[in-house]
Amino acid sequence: MRTLVAIALLGCATLANAQAVLIRGATVHTVADQGVLTDTDVLLRDGKIAAIGTGLSAPAGATTIDANGRALTPGLFGGLSAIGVEEVSLEPTTADAGVILNAPAFETQWRPEFDVTAAYNPRSVLVPVARVEGLTWTVLAPASAEGGTFLAGQGAAVTLDGRYDAVLSNSRSLFINLGGNSNALSAGSRAGQWMLLDQAIRETRSPSANDEHVLLHPAGREALAKYLGGGRVVFGVARAAEIRRVVAFAKRYGMKPVIAGGAEAWVVADELAREKVPVLLDALENLPYTFDGIGARLDNAALLQRAGVRIAFTQFNESHNARKVRQLAGNAVAHGLPKDAALAALTAQPAEIFGLAGERGRIARGQVADLVLWNGDPLEVTSAADQVWIAGRAVEMRSRQTELRDRYLKRLQ
Repeated sequence: MRTLVAIALLGCATLANAQAVLIRGATVHTVADQGVLTDTDVLLRDGKIAAIGTGLSAPAGATTIDANGRALTPGLFGGLSAIGVEEVSLEPTTADAGVILNAPAFETQWRPEFDVTAAYNPRSVLVPVARVEGLTWTVLAPASAEGGTFLAGQGAAVTLDGRYDAVLSNSRSLFINLGGNSNALSAGSRAGQWMLLDQAIRETRSPSANDEHVLLHPAGREALAKYLGGGRVVFGVARAAEIRRVVAFAKRYGMKPVIAGGAEAWVVADELAREKVPVLLDALENLPYTFDGIGARLDNAALLQRAGVRIAFTQFNESHNARKVRQLAGNAVAHGLPKDAALAALTAQPAEIFGLAGERGRIARGQVADLVLWNGDPLEVTSAADQVWIAGRAVEMRSRQTELRDRYLKRLQ
């Protein structure tokens, strides 16, 4: 099926020219008020969606694609990841997701000014591996490694079209990882995490040059201050009690909180809905792998959505298998989440959470033309992307993995 929608590519260029493209007769999942439109045309021009309707005329020189009823969706969110930042997990020279300070918790100076996007490599082999599976953007999340701090630093959304200036405007976020896994970074106690966070904020608001045990450099105070007036802060947290503390803490200090993980978020779903706090979750998490997630359950996403909580799907430490995010969505549908809500949690909802709703996440006129044409149900693991477009350019549907597949299948024939 891929050959039926193949588009002429320029040599070894990552993407084809941004010429006008008319996709005819698709089943268009707009993830907007229009819902699903059957036998519908979509016109892409100048990197944007120019028109949606039936019987659209192709501009001169446009490429026409016959969808023949296949599903067309917005490009998918790759979750919180280290795509382009971590090439080989066990090779330190290729792993740039976190800073390692190697000092005791109470002697370490935190570095919220650390910005993981500065290490992004658009030529990483993981980028084409992700995008041929329908992922068109991801959020780079800094890591809290042993010898670092649980205030991991800053990250942002990046487009996966291979450009060097890949960071997407308005998406920058601060990342704080809490819970039992961070005890070693906070002198052995969850309570120590809140104590240290309070100290960091006091230093930011009232810096003292005479305190020899400060947590923050001047640059760190400047960075943290930006998030105390409505900035987006992603809290990695699982336990219901700590989720409640995050909500109260963020309100006290003027932060816009996002919960990442949230294995027990369903327990406090009504409170999260009331405070308009979104949750990024792994819908395959059904058994506790730490004491923080004793209450993990497969219908977490359905319960949150039913309560009115905005949700999006992500995996953790799975950059090399980011494509499995579709499986998360399908699994959530199998456990009660409406199918349209599951697709929204891969597209429109994460775009809203990270400040990109004005340009990404839906199929609507004026949106960036990040689209995927599928050979089956987008949430079915046996389906595949026939063609991906990012900003109106056709992605070359080839990656290191497909090249290895083709090499060795040829030898077997």
